[in-house]
Amino acid sequence: MDIFVGSLPFKLEESELRVFFEQYGEVTSVKIIIDVNTRQNKGFGFVEMPNVSEGLKAIEGLNGFEIGGRALVVNKSEDKKDKKPGGFSGPNKSPGGGFGKGGFGKGGFGKSGGFNKGGFKSGGGSRKGGASRGN
Repeated sequence: MDIFVGSLPFKLEESELRVFFEQYGEVTSVKIIIDVNTRQNKGFGFVEMPNVSEGLKAIEGLNGFEIGGRALVVNKSEDKKDKKPGGFSGPNKSPGGGFGKGGFGKGGFGKSGGFNKGGFKSGGGSRKGGASRGN
């Protein structure tokens, strides 16, 4: 079972996180995500436990558990293949965004809009936010 762990203290090491989960059963892997530029953890990671019932007990026992002044967020990790595609949906995170379906404001590429108003296809011009095609 893959488990997402969020709100991790930035100084927490993978070996320390493993100890918390091993109280509930066997842990096959622990991965804390590290920022490439700062080399500091991003505050979240993933734990893999082979036994589903042990994983569920760990989620129940550790969700909200405080480590280093931070309450952990622990839940079942979603598979990337289970997520619905949608591309960039803009700041409002409306479903079905993506290029050509509304992303970055109104319209996206291929509709009459994109980047706030004008868009590429409609030739709205740079003052209205879109790049015009050669007339």
